[in-house]
Amino acid sequence: MISPAKDPYASRTDRGSAIIARQDPVVHGNGDYADALKRDQLDAYERDGFLLLEDVFSEKEVAALLAEAERMTRDPAIIRREESITERNSDVVRSIFMVHVLSPVILKLARDPRLIHVARQILGSEVYMHQSRVNLKPGFKGKEFYWHSDFETWHVEDGMPNMRALSCSVLLTDNNACNGPLMLVPGSHHQFISCVGETPENHYKDSLKKQEYGVPDPVSLQLLVEQGGIKPMTAKAGSVVFFDCNTMHGSNSNISPWPRANVFMVYNSMENTLNSPKYGLAPRPEHIATRSSFSALTPLDTLKSVR
Repeated sequence: MISPAKDPYASRTDRGSAIIARQDPVVHGNGDYADALKRDQLDAYERDGFLLLEDVFSEKEVAALLAEAERMTRDPAIIRREESITERNSDVVRSIFMVHVLSPVILKLARDPRLIHVARQILGSEVYMHQSRVNLKPGFKGKEFYWHSDFETWHVEDGMPNMRALSCSVLLTDNNACNGPLMLVPGSHHQFISCVGETPENHYKDSLKKQEYGVPDPVSLQLLVEQGGIKPMTAKAGSVVFFDCNTMHGSNSNISPWPRANVFMVYNSMENTLNSPKYGLAPRPEHIATRSSFSALTPLDTLKSVR
């Protein structure tokens, strides 16, 4: 077990909060592993920690994906599973995890060349699915996702060694200024925020509904925002957001009448597979963090992608 003193990304120890300079590249191997993004797009991703690509999927493709997401939220057999997360004090579905396993349609999406080659290019290697989920915010009922860096949680609770993973969010509905769009802090991925508070046992059972540990302290968050600002990812359905595993992000509650639905897929490098969780924590379930088998995703032929 790596001690906190030797772990460059130590968090949730008996130390206070801290802002630590990133030790890992943002774009690995100079972005030469695949040829999906242009150099200016890679540069923007490296600078900001995210990239919005608009009009990636057609209306027909989006309709099929949204229908699949809605089917899963109505399927009693899926809703009863541990992969289905409801809002606190409500039966409203907040997220469904491991959707690339539960749905052949989402697995096909994960292997779509318009997505996976971007991940391969940025991460500089073959990739596997660390986590996948559908995130839902029904009109009037969808609750917030508080500010956090995914890597902080994946490092502490899952044992992800380095910042060599990214999230891909496929917008299944229009994300506008009113329905709780993803918000990102540009440039925040260059700093790791070491968080305060010892992780409770089985923390995931509460954190997936409302995260209270592994969140940045107000002073650190304010410093990041003062440096980079906040960028809401407002775009039409069919757009895709790629963002670095260490980019600070969150989203507001949806008090508008317009629902928000996105598919999130986390691509991790095959050279960054999980170790044991930190500080003697028990591993989180497989549907939250792939651990039983690390298998590279094979890209679909371009002509066989989601249609």
